[in-house]
Amino acid sequence: MKWNRFIRQFHRWISILFTLTVISNFVLLGLGLPPGWITYAPLPPLFLLLFSGLYMFVLPYISRGKRQGA
Repeated sequence: MKWNRFIRQFHRWISILFTLTVISNFVLLGLGLPPGWITYAPLPPLFLLLFSGLYMFVLPYISRGKRQGA
């Protein structure tokens, strides 16, 4: 059960990081052309959100199968 709690907490913190990178991206776009690393900075947190979100999406279906004995 601790693993599920860790994934949820990880997902929350990564979502905050992702939001901050997107906001900084828009702010720097407003100031002029930002460097490439700023433009692509939201992508690593986005991929982490994808994997942790998919895990949390599938988790109820996996636990339901274990309860039914399948």
